[in-house]
Amino acid sequence: MGKYFKFFLVGIFFGIVLVKSEAVSWYRIFEMFKFQSFHMYGIIGTAVITGLLLISISKKRQLKTTEGVYLRVPKKDKGFKRYLIGGSIFGLGWALCGACPGPMYILVGTGVFSMLIVIAAALLGTYTYGVLKDKLPH
Repeated sequence: MGKYFKFFLVGIFFGIVLVKSEAVSWYRIFEMFKFQSFHMYGIIGTAVITGLLLISISKKRQLKTTEGVYLRVPKKDKGFKRYLIGGSIFGLGWALCGACPGPMYILVGTGVFSMLIVIAAALLGTYTYGVLKDKLPH
């Protein structure tokens, strides 16, 4: 139970950071998709660089997960088409609802209860993909 409480606290902290940095602001996301502001690109770029650094450090120090397994990033299958299509669908959904998956939950926490519809649609889409995954070209 203690481990999950730590994750809960980290999630609350992450939510506060995203709200204060305006990363969950529909206006900031709209600006990004119209290439009118660097704000969101700066946040995303910082997240990518931080992730790269942390993965690099974890590989050098051979850090383990909470289950005691060495942390490793699996190799991705090569292919341009699958990432172009998947990224386009993800981006279209992000542009239509004004939030990517993490901020959807944060927006519910800030009182934007209409995001519950978006969360339900995202869960339905994920479930549908799971059902159809074997029939789709990968």
